[in-house]
Amino acid sequence: MSIVLVDAGGTNIGSVRYALQRLGVDAELTADASTLRAADKVILPGVGAAGPGMQRLRELGLVDLLRSLTQPVLGVCLGMQLLCTHSQEGDTDCLGLIAAPVRSFVHKPGLRVPHMGWNRLVALQPHPLLTGLGTDDQTYFVHSYAVPVGDYSLATSDYGGAFSAVIARDNFYGMQFHPERSAAIGAKLLQNFLEL
Repeated sequence: MSIVLVDAGGTNIGSVRYALQRLGVDAELTADASTLRAADKVILPGVGAAGPGMQRLRELGLVDLLRSLTQPVLGVCLGMQLLCTHSQEGDTDCLGLIAAPVRSFVHKPGLRVPHMGWNRLVALQPHPLLTGLGTDDQTYFVHSYAVPVGDYSLATSDYGGAFSAVIARDNFYGMQFHPERSAAIGAKLLQNFLEL
């Protein structure tokens, strides 16, 4: 099975790659269109801002390619947000693969932004990506923008209100948290993606 990481400049690429190595998978880091097309699974990692993230994908000529992929594709953190239609961050048009907006957290007293820390995942519907997720399992988040809950949501978390923690549409999946930094449950959810 060939797993590739899109070389989109995200600062979490190394940690995602290492997490996959712990699962026995040596994922290739690439921006090569033919390699991405031929892969069994594609992961779009990302840490940073939506505008520069989309600019990097445009510069690499990967926007239309990513939109055309038919194998399972997983966006992680910013990578998940880039799968959506539009981000309030920098008023950025994204890939439009999942019909969801990305919105900034509403500032409330006692609510620090960015949201950083461990939060419980709540599954909304059964899905192979969530196999083994317990009712008290928590994952690690670092983000200032979030996807509201919608019919694309597989699991939510709560930070001043519910938001989408895992989303899906067709062969495109997203995890807002960092599975590579989320201990055993993060490893399990990554393994689930590899087994889709």
